[in-house]
Amino acid sequence: MTLAFDYYFSFRSPYSYLAAPQVEEIARKYDVAPRMRIVLPIAVRIPGFFKQVNPLWPPYLLRDTFRISQMHNIPYRWPRPDPIVMDMGTREVAPDQPYIYRVSRLGAYAQRKGAGLAFARAASHAIWSGEIDNWHEGDHLANALSKAGLDPADSERALVEEMDSLDAEIAQNEADQRSAGHWGVPLFVFNDEPFFGQDRLDHLIWRMQQNGLTER
Repeated sequence: MTLAFDYYFSFRSPYSYLAAPQVEEIARKYDVAPRMRIVLPIAVRIPGFFKQVNPLWPPYLLRDTFRISQMHNIPYRWPRPDPIVMDMGTREVAPDQPYIYRVSRLGAYAQRKGAGLAFARAASHAIWSGEIDNWHEGDHLANALSKAGLDPADSERALVEEMDSLDAEIAQNEADQRSAGHWGVPLFVFNDEPFFGQDRLDHLIWRMQQNGLTER
């Protein structure tokens, strides 16, 4: 029997990006189906969040994420541009966010089409790997859609025609995330039990094995 778990994912989260190859490997090895649940970054969901955090947290985050990328041999660099328009000095988040809404809606659309993990993997690689600049321009996201088996033109039309329902779906994901017992990403939820962080994937596998998880 194929098991399923929810994978709450933000395109601005380096930890979400770093977890994606590991989740992809889990899906290859085990009879399991990850369900992508795209959420907006906490900087957008909670106004003023970064003005309240301990100043030691951002430099630690950078050190920690680079360490994880090196350990797992995952290419990594802070995105250019950042998916969130934000003044890093004042920690002020701009009211206009042209990048994160578009890629998040594409992620929600991809999940509707059964290609959520494949698109999240390809798009987050374009954003975070450091292999390209200006990931939001040209055909970079179109290439991610193609890699996920989606038609870029159809996907772009859906962003216009289905924008309200995609936004409602993302909002529902955020509500379900809170109901599951956490606010951060990446968050994995199996049988209503939350597992926060890519360092809890072993615990997630262990729990699913108790519920009949088998290798492919």
